[in-house]
Amino acid sequence: MEIRNSTVFITGANRGLGLAFAREAVRRGAKKVYAGMRNTGGFDEPGVEPIRIDVTDPATIAAAAETAADTTILINNAGIAALIDNPLATDFEMQSKSLFDTNYYGLARVTQAFEPVLSKQPKAAIINVLSDIVWLPRPYLAPYAASKAAAWSYTNQVRFHLADRGIQVLGLHVGFLDTDLTNGIDVPKTSPADVAIRTYDALAKGKSEIMADEGTILLKSTLADDVPGYITPRAGLF
Repeated sequence: MEIRNSTVFITGANRGLGLAFAREAVRRGAKKVYAGMRNTGGFDEPGVEPIRIDVTDPATIAAAAETAADTTILINNAGIAALIDNPLATDFEMQSKSLFDTNYYGLARVTQAFEPVLSKQPKAAIINVLSDIVWLPRPYLAPYAASKAAAWSYTNQVRFHLADRGIQVLGLHVGFLDTDLTNGIDVPKTSPADVAIRTYDALAKGKSEIMADEGTILLKSTLADDVPGYITPRAGLF
């Protein structure tokens, strides 16, 4: 599905990858771009209309879906992360509940609310922002990894469920991005603008999944190995 002449709704679009998606959609000639965010105050981006939405608040989600009833492409980008000492840490459950509420349940809530809107369109698409963390062991991100793994599984179920309605569902797997979310983590990072370009290109080609950076491509290529990268990470994966 092409971005040109489409109407795009992006959650978590006030900065980082979400803002990159919004800017690239404008550049590609989208008819309208909605930038979903918890606080619209002070947001000023040419060609982009801010809409209040909190993916943990069903009332704001319903209101956003009603306001943006002309949406043809939904991008579930909103997400949070937190560092933890290890998967056995005493605060593991607390951290997990918070991350699941946004990264998994939030994605599901928004998808459910916008499905009736998308189903009315001749062509529609959903892009879910996932992560290579679903396969890559990083103990200090264990709750985040679990929430993204759940989101990946949900994406696969929704894709199958919506196939006969003509709604394309694209799962975007990406490693660390150069955004505020990864400040303080000393690892190679990818430009959000580059990821937005690759993702929209994949959408236009009708793809159902994309690995948006070289590290993620390498990691995915190991999954059928006798010893895949998520069991014994190899050079280039960390």
